[in-house]
Amino acid sequence: MTTEEKSLTRGMVQVYTGNGKGKTTASLGLAFRASGHGFRVYVMQFMKGSTVYGELAAARRLAPELTIEQVGRDTFVSRSHPAEEDCRMAREGFARARKMVASGEFDLIVLDELNCAVDFGLVPLDGVKEMIQEKAPLTELVLTGRGAHPDIMELADLVTEMREVKHYYNSGQHARTGIEH
Repeated sequence: MTTEEKSLTRGMVQVYTGNGKGKTTASLGLAFRASGHGFRVYVMQFMKGSTVYGELAAARRLAPELTIEQVGRDTFVSRSHPAEEDCRMAREGFARARKMVASGEFDLIVLDELNCAVDFGLVPLDGVKEMIQEKAPLTELVLTGRGAHPDIMELADLVTEMREVKHYYNSGQHARTGIEH
């Protein structure tokens, strides 16, 4: 999509946080909508490395408008003692993401679970704040994940908090293909 065709006159910063289900799902809905309008969309998923996520297959069908990259292992990350590989993968991914956010190459960038990566100490808070301030003017930036830092929320144009009221997981229902992954 050329600059003349774009409907965005200013890229905003959105944060989806909270303990409820739906942060990644909401950001991917936005990514699919934007790609349907011909926007170039890039999604980086921190702390995720599983190939079973349905959004990966959907993104392949929407390429080249939509790209999803995972920067994490297919395992849980220890909050109190993250593995060095988890730290390395998050730092390297964040360095690439930061360059993309500043480049203006993409119309929409979703940094999925970046709030968690900051909360777990995998990505530096100051680096995220600098990235937001250096964002290309027409790039829409979405940061997802529980535990968004107050400084990040202050810099955002929109903050949505997903709040769990009831979740079937608490009654023993496991993640279902096509719904949770």
